[in-house]
Amino acid sequence: MQGHTEKMRVQLDSDKAEPVQYALPLGEQLLALNPLLGKPIKLTYTGKIACVHCNRMIKKSYNQGYCYPCFISLAQCDMCIMKPETCHFDAGTCREPSWGEAFCFQPHIVYLANSSGVKVGITRQTQIPTRWIDQGAVQALPIFKVQSRYISGLIEVAIAKHVSDKTSWQQMLKSKAEPVDLTAKRDQLIELCKSELAEIAQRFDPQAIEFLADEIPVDICFPVDSYPVKVKSFNLDKNPEVSGVLHGIKGQYLLLDTGVINIRKFAGYELEFSAP
Repeated sequence: MQGHTEKMRVQLDSDKAEPVQYALPLGEQLLALNPLLGKPIKLTYTGKIACVHCNRMIKKSYNQGYCYPCFISLAQCDMCIMKPETCHFDAGTCREPSWGEAFCFQPHIVYLANSSGVKVGITRQTQIPTRWIDQGAVQALPIFKVQSRYISGLIEVAIAKHVSDKTSWQQMLKSKAEPVDLTAKRDQLIELCKSELAEIAQRFDPQAIEFLADEIPVDICFPVDSYPVKVKSFNLDKNPEVSGVLHGIKGQYLLLDTGVINIRKFAGYELEFSAP
């Protein structure tokens, strides 16, 4: 199979004890990966890259798959996507106001997740549980539902003073995180952030922030039969061929006996896939 790839598609079964189902996009095809666990696979980069937005052929990608013109012109590539508390829509400096209205002014969830340890994060409501899976979280708990990405960013910043807002991908790939009582952690963090959360709530409509008191943690199982002792990351720009026995899939990583590869990092790359 051959084609330009994107981040892996994921599906969490209603029976949370079953592992996440993964599929690798290659052009118009979707390759089911779970059945290949324990088998040798080979990925070969052909040297061709297509921008994930405009589809033009490029020699180098930016921000996980964009050509340079798209990277410097699209609002979806702006820093406020990574740091929503810096949103400049109200200041009138958003590069694409219509896109911002559609993307940023929709319900967002502030959550706790356990990937390489407990972290706080945000995502659009429509991206649950995909966002948690992409981060390699074995547990997740929604704690607030808010009306915009900006509000979620403000709450995240307040909580991040007491808990990480990042995942250590190396640690996440070395082992399964130990279970944590996320409900107790949520209550502890809300108490610590009581004054900051009250200040944020006062700035917006009373309906803009909803505390999700009745949510219960979601457990996520990944298709991994063994974790690497030492994490060695493949880079297709330096070595166009990746091969080895597939021992697991977690987050957006393939775990081989020869190293790991972040598929999302190489979005837009044309890959040849084989299972010798």
